[in-house]
Amino acid sequence: MTDVLRRGRASLAFGFFAQGVAFALLVTRIPAIQDRYGVSDALLPVFLAAVPILAGVGSVVSERLVRRVRPSRLLRWSQPVVLLALLGVGAGDRVAVLAVALAVFGLAVGALDASMNMLGVSLQRAYGRSIMLGFHAAYSLGGILGASLAWAGAHWDLALWVSYLPVVVLLLPAALVGSRWYVDGDRAGAEGAGTGEGTGGGGVGAGVGFKVLLPLCLVMTFAYIGDSTVSNWSAKYLQDVLGSSEQLATVPYNVYMVTTLVGRALGDFGVRRFGAVAVVRGGAVVAAGGFAVVASAPGAWVGMLGFTLLGLGLCVLVPQTFAAAGRLAAEKDGRPGASDAAVARLNVFNYVGFLIGSPLVGALGDAWSYRGAMLVPMVLVLVTVVYARSFEGQPDRYGGGHERPRTADVGRGSNGL
Repeated sequence: MTDVLRRGRASLAFGFFAQGVAFALLVTRIPAIQDRYGVSDALLPVFLAAVPILAGVGSVVSERLVRRVRPSRLLRWSQPVVLLALLGVGAGDRVAVLAVALAVFGLAVGALDASMNMLGVSLQRAYGRSIMLGFHAAYSLGGILGASLAWAGAHWDLALWVSYLPVVVLLLPAALVGSRWYVDGDRAGAEGAGTGEGTGGGGVGAGVGFKVLLPLCLVMTFAYIGDSTVSNWSAKYLQDVLGSSEQLATVPYNVYMVTTLVGRALGDFGVRRFGAVAVVRGGAVVAAGGFAVVASAPGAWVGMLGFTLLGLGLCVLVPQTFAAAGRLAAEKDGRPGASDAAVARLNVFNYVGFLIGSPLVGALGDAWSYRGAMLVPMVLVLVTVVYARSFEGQPDRYGGGHERPRTADVGRGSNGL
């Protein structure tokens, strides 16, 4: 494995980490943001829904942009925009400023999420074995750090901009420096082979129809319905349904994030040993079991066990879904960057699941019961088992049906190094 690939992998992992920090700092300080700008409870859901909707728009736009520019360049400049928009959220003093900052944040996050996963899929193909889960583990680690910094800011009653500014000052230049070593594996390979300039070329991914990606889009949606259920309802569920204290009710999400990190850190080894299909099936079954435990838990500690299982199960689904989309696109349309369009399209369903999950559980909880509401994401996640065959054929090791890429094909960074 070349030094260029190793540097590319390390720099991309840092990009995932930085995004995890930024996103956690935003979502965990929503009450403080609401108080700072005087946003009413009625208006707050509008602001919260606007971010994932605009992120979906950003992902769709990214699909078109990568026909003309490399994903590494899109990632290089979208990450600073996300960090600066986060600082704008913390530093503003009027609702109009908040609206603009969140709009910029949402659009940039869509481009950032899409381009990060494009590069991750490309690097995994260059390595010839599973490494996608490791990138998402870095994101989980960043999320844990971001949530911890947010807790510290709230504990010491720091102004939002005081909490955000040091993070942006540290992460922004580090991300820009690290971006010099991003690797566009597929496009560099095409360039080396003389098949094009590696910057898109109209029609990239045109042969990858929605019908081909539909199973993966459903898996992505179901995974994020499960994830948003934990993010938005775990604390309320533990306190209101299982009778925990207010302090204990804050623990499940932290446990979920830690087990997500552990599962992703170990997940690539599982894919190499057992294959992607087995790992996805196992993750879906474990996650469904987690929801079943949560729904039937007699008390808070058993409920905590359920959220632990959810972290271990759900964490493997999203990274493997991106990897599968890239592989399918490469098989259907062998042109440089074909997988990029597929990843951008699939990324939209990240936000679809996020938008559906929280309102769905809330509506069912109010109309029926919150225990019963937990059974709905359980069934949806379990449906993933039916689509597990869509993950067949992903690289697990060199020689597993995939040709090891030539050093000349992947030995160029995003700036021609």
